Amino acid sequence: MQMIWKEAKRYSRIYGRFMKFSVMSQMEYRTNFITAFLIETAYLLIKLLYAILPYQVGTDINGWSPDAILLYVGVFTIMSGLYSGLFFTNFTQLPDKVRTGSLDVLITKPISLQFAVTLRQFELGYTIPNVLGGSVMVAIGWSRMGLPVDFYHIGGFIFFIAIGVLVAYSVFLLPQLLAFWTVQTTGVTDMSNSVFETNYVPMAVYDRIIQRLGTFLLPVFVICNFPPMFVMGGLSAGMVWWAVLAPIWLLIIIRVIWRYALRHYSSASQ
Repeated sequence: MQMIWKEAKRYSRIYGRFMKFSVMSQMEYRTNFITAFLIETAYLLIKLLYAILPYQVGTDINGWSPDAILLYVGVFTIMSGLYSGLFFTNFTQLPDKVRTGSLDVLITKPISLQFAVTLRQFELGYTIPNVLGGSVMVAIGWSRMGLPVDFYHIGGFIFFIAIGVLVAYSVFLLPQLLAFWTVQTTGVTDMSNSVFETNYVPMAVYDRIIQRLGTFLLPVFVICNFPPMFVMGGLSAGMVWWAVLAPIWLLIIIRVIWRYALRHYSSASQ
């Protein structure tokens, strides 16, 4: 246990340096940072339309009131910012690392290759507007619904946000691992983006079969639906347990496939 704790502290320090160097790099090229910030702000305004529409219609959508939709869109916006800022760039750069051979250099580093490849870059410009804007929407929706503001609800909400981050990491890294066998993964990236965008609206909007597939087979609905459902009292005990188990088995699958891919990886220089 002491060794595990020691390694956890070590990797936490390394990740802190990854974030520090990423921010320093973005501040050196401020035009790129400002451009990313403005683009994400524009996307944020588009996401607001999903929250405004239910208020204009003035009716519930499959049991979700306009205030609940606002809360949901806020969560979706937060998760979009976290996914884009923490993972997206790293995942989409994996094929280039395999193709150009830069992965060979990272293999020699005395840290986990998966850690170094999938968490190296942190895109601050993508994260700030979405997390801030989403948090405001969540706060407004939470207040208008009269939901309790206590340790249980706030703590549970943050817990399910963390669960969503882990699930997003696993679900959207999985298709990018095809890069070890074929470096042309543009179609895979487009497909992954489309899958993530199924979270534009609550899963209650979809057919029951799609809900089950998106919750249990490929649990993309866990990412954005479970945090608001928890604070609104819409999660059963079984769903809570599934939320805990889903990222565990997904991370195990990712680790197994990653190791298998590395065993069959041929250096670009060979």
